Amino acid sequence: MIDFGLILLIVFILLGVLFAIYCIRIIPQANAYVVERLGTYDRTLAQGVHFIMPFVDRIASKVTLKELVKDFAPQPVITKDNVTMQIDTVVYFSITDPKMYTYGIHNPINAIENLTATTLRNIIGDLELDETLTSRDIINSKMRSILDEATDPWGIKVHRVEVKNIIPPRDIQEAMEKQMRAERERREAILRAEGEKKANILTAEGEKEAMVLKATAKKEAMIAEAEGQAQAMERIFTARAYGIQAIKDAAPNDAYIALRGMEAFEKMADGQATKIIVPSDLQNVATSLTAAKELLFEKDAPAAEKKK
Repeated sequence: MIDFGLILLIVFILLGVLFAIYCIRIIPQANAYVVERLGTYDRTLAQGVHFIMPFVDRIASKVTLKELVKDFAPQPVITKDNVTMQIDTVVYFSITDPKMYTYGIHNPINAIENLTATTLRNIIGDLELDETLTSRDIINSKMRSILDEATDPWGIKVHRVEVKNIIPPRDIQEAMEKQMRAERERREAILRAEGEKKANILTAEGEKEAMVLKATAKKEAMIAEAEGQAQAMERIFTARAYGIQAIKDAAPNDAYIALRGMEAFEKMADGQATKIIVPSDLQNVATSLTAAKELLFEKDAPAAEKKK
């Protein structure tokens, strides 16, 4: 037979498990649940364990409190000088009020995307093409300020907005590339000319310094040579003076002087001279030579006797 008591027990256990699963909610960190009671907002549940009434309370929405990133598709915008370009943006935001996020607006993400597109068109419409390409920081700051103020009633905090890509038309891109290429070539030509100029200046300065050093070295060499010649001549004249003084102090006789004269005459005759000057008083010279020989013989005789 069927035990109805056991079946009822099993049914009650299953109902208890289902009741516990429905009524006991564990909410993770950085999340919040919006609870409605009989179709009306009742409370917001933070992280932790919570109990809700069955058939009375209902989880209306589950909201994450982490910072979210939305990369929106490129939007066509027109600049002040009537140039159409594609710009895509990235929005960083977080939910600060789960209740306002749930009941403030329908489909908040789609609303942020549309608001970003319209705000971007308004800002770019006041800028020219060149300003748009060089004013990303200004565009980001203005968009963040406008979006943060507009999304505040929705319980959303916009932290920053970044312009990801700015894509101008193809012909504008080609013109910009040509302009940049011409600018780079101009800078290259200027740098090359400046380099050549500096090289020529350095070369001229080097040649100038070399000439100055050569002239200085030549001058110092000539001075040193002149000083050497002067010292040599001074020493020669000093030696001659010492010789003359020594001869003067020795008081040589006429025979010695005549002998020295004949030696000078002999040297003159042995040279390359084509003329020989013969003194007129040759008899006197011969007499003087005879006396000089006798004098020298008398001086040499004692020395020879001593050697014997």
